[in-house]
Amino acid sequence: MILIFWLSIFIVFYTFMGYGILLYFIIKLKRTFKGKPAVIAPANDLLPDCTLVVAAYNEELLIEDKIKNCLALKYPPGRLNLVFVTDGSSDKTPELIRKYPQVKLLHQAGRAGKIAAVHRAITFVTSEIVVFTDANTFLNAEALVEICKHYADKTVGAVAGEKRVQIDENADASSAGEGFYWKYESALKKWDSELYSVVGAAGELFSVRRSLYQDVPADTVLDDFMISMLIASKGYRIIYEPQAYAIETASENVSEELKRKIRIAAGGIQSILRLGSLFNPFKYPILSFQYISHRVLRWTVTPFLLILTFVLNIVLALEPGNTFFVILLLAQVLFYVLAFTGMIMEKRHIRIKALFIPYYFCVMNYAVLMGIIRYFTTKQSAVWEKAQRKQG
Repeated sequence: MILIFWLSIFIVFYTFMGYGILLYFIIKLKRTFKGKPAVIAPANDLLPDCTLVVAAYNEELLIEDKIKNCLALKYPPGRLNLVFVTDGSSDKTPELIRKYPQVKLLHQAGRAGKIAAVHRAITFVTSEIVVFTDANTFLNAEALVEICKHYADKTVGAVAGEKRVQIDENADASSAGEGFYWKYESALKKWDSELYSVVGAAGELFSVRRSLYQDVPADTVLDDFMISMLIASKGYRIIYEPQAYAIETASENVSEELKRKIRIAAGGIQSILRLGSLFNPFKYPILSFQYISHRVLRWTVTPFLLILTFVLNIVLALEPGNTFFVILLLAQVLFYVLAFTGMIMEKRHIRIKALFIPYYFCVMNYAVLMGIIRYFTTKQSAVWEKAQRKQG
C-alpha cells in the first residue's frame, strides 16, 4: 500500500511539476554543450507563400475586427492569402466578410463542424504554408513572419504560436487560473521545442506545410492536436514560436471553462487512442518521452491517482504511529479546503487570487475525469461547441 501511495504521489508530482523541472535542467545542460539555438530569419523575398485560414461560426460581433487584424499583419506583398470559411453561420458573419474583397469567403448553409470546414478550406489552398487561427483571437502584426521563418529548416513540419489569455485586475478564477495555466504551458512548450518538438499545437494559432497536411476523421474533437501530431509521426518537428501570439479573452466564467475543458479532455482520450504509434520509443525516442510526459499522463491516469492518494493517505494515517502520513493528509485536506473555499468565493463574486490556483487545479482534473466518462459513454461530435468568452 505504501509503495502504491508513493508511486502515485510521484506520478502526480511528475505530471504537473516534475516534467517541467526535468526539462529545465535538460535544456540547461544542452545549452552548456551546444549553446542556445538561434533561428536566422530569411529575407522577406525568401519567405514562403502563405494562406491564413479562419474558421468562423456566428461571429458577427467580432468578425470585422478579426478581418482588420488580419489585413494589418506584416508579410511580403502578394505572398499572403486570406480565406474565411463560415459554414453553418446563421447570423451576418458571411455578409460582413463580403464587404472585404481582399478576403476569400467560403460559405455553405450546412453545419458539419469546424474540422469539416477546415478540410473544405484546405482544398482551396495552393501556398506552401497554411496557417490556422480562430475567429475570436487577435494576432500580433509580426506573427506570420515569425512563424514562417522556421520553414527554412526542412525538418520542420509545423509551427505553433503562443496563446495568450487577456486578464485584468478584477479577473475571476476562470481568467486568472487559465492565464496562469497558459503561462506555465508556454514555458513547457518552449523547452519541448528546444529539446526536440512541441507535443501538439493549439488551434488559436498554428501552421503546417501544405504538403504534409492530412485530413483527420470527421468526428475528431481536437483537430489541431491531431493534425500537428500526425505530421510529427512522419518524422517532422513541431516548433514553438512565442513571438507569434494569439490573444483571446478568458472563458466567461468557470462553468464555461469547465465545459471547454471537458470537451478537450474527451478529445484527448480520443487522440491517445488514435495515435498509438507514438508510444513506440524505439521509433520516436524523444517524442514518445515528451508525448507521454506532457500529454498522456495528464489526460489519463493522473486525476484518478489524485483520488487514490487521498484514499490511501486516509488509510495510512489511521494506522498507529504514522505521524508523517497524518501530516501529509492534513496538507491534502488543507489544499482541497482552499479549493472549496475558492469555489464558494467565486460564486459570491469575491476575488481572492490566492485561492484561484487550487480551485482551478481541481476544476481541470475534474474536467479530465468527466471528459473520460463522456468519451466512453456518449457519441462525440465535431460540431462547434462555443464556450462563452468575456467581452473585451
